[in-house]
Amino acid sequence: MSATAIILLSLVALVLAFVVFFVVRRRTSGGPQARRAETAAPPERPRRSLGEALRRVFASGRVDAGFWEALEEALVAADVGVSASAEIVDRVRASKPADPDDARRALTEEMLAVFAGSDRTLRLDGRPAVVMVVGVNGVGKTTSIAKLAARLRTEGKTPLLGAADTFRAAADSQLRTWADRVGVEMVGGQPGADPAAVAFDAFSAARARGRDVVIVDTAGRLHSKQNLMAELEKIRRVLVREAGRIDEVLLVLDATAGQNGIVQARQFAEAVGVTGVILTKLDGTARGGIVVAVENELGIPVKLVGVGEGLDDLVPFEPEAFVKALLADA
Repeated sequence: MSATAIILLSLVALVLAFVVFFVVRRRTSGGPQARRAETAAPPERPRRSLGEALRRVFASGRVDAGFWEALEEALVAADVGVSASAEIVDRVRASKPADPDDARRALTEEMLAVFAGSDRTLRLDGRPAVVMVVGVNGVGKTTSIAKLAARLRTEGKTPLLGAADTFRAAADSQLRTWADRVGVEMVGGQPGADPAAVAFDAFSAARARGRDVVIVDTAGRLHSKQNLMAELEKIRRVLVREAGRIDEVLLVLDATAGQNGIVQARQFAEAVGVTGVILTKLDGTARGGIVVAVENELGIPVKLVGVGEGLDDLVPFEPEAFVKALLADA
């Protein structure tokens, strides 16, 4: 073999060695994505429950200015809301607790007082009764409607679903899938059809077929879109004209929405007169204080809560059990 050939072979071998070295190094180090991950911000700290925060407050052993400030901060952090938190703390403070244990008992009483006197029953007096369900995108509205229908069936009622969400192409098929699963009828419309017309058809079908309840789904809209809120008002007017009244206007809220949920509730209440709240994803957050804020600031009763994915995981809201769970770690 000539000297030139030997040199060329040596160069090729050297190049191959460098290639193998860099490939192995890249694989073992995870490549650019792994190196970027190392410099990325750490994951958000897990949410702590209100009870855990209160435990630290009550552990101070004294009731002073710092105690009241920390108590209010803990309530605000649990999504109870600035206004509601301040009012509750003021009332607890006015009771002049002698020690943190007294303050804990007074706090429980004041939180229960927020829920006192509210009618949490579903009013279904019409024949058929009319239930209109509203809420923004992604809160679990369609599944809540299915769970409500399943619950009504177990009570011996015959619900019919109206798919008045014609804005989203897949909404009709999704609600129909749920209707089939629950074993109830559904009336829908073509994509882009007038939602009020679909609501009218659903009510007419329920009345003609002798069904007990018609549950009208509406588009999951942003509360800030005035034209879409006007559409809701039109649906309401049509249903009131045909039925004489709407038995329930239920707003579906996500328990993880925080204070944005209060904004949503206020806007929907002004547009269509919300009569009750279905709170979803309460099992997935330690910050369920939005329930307190909704009732304290808006006077709208929470009637049902979603606590899981199953069809039977929509249950009546029980204030005593809720407050006990919210303060469980305190």
